[in-house]
Amino acid sequence: MSATTLETVYERLAEAIDATGSEKETLLLAKLALLLAEALGDPDRVVGLIEDAARDLD
Repeated sequence: MSATTLETVYERLAEAIDATGSEKETLLLAKLALLLAEALGDPDRVVGLIEDAARDLD
């Protein structure tokens, strides 16, 4: 994915989070993660990406 395309995806995600509101942000992100995992169709890769995302959040 190009940097431009990734930026477009990031912007759309940010817009969806803003539109959803902070009280449902976690639900939106969990639902999105499950939909993307289903689309990817590779459970081991999904688990690895979850672990990657959880690193260095400080």
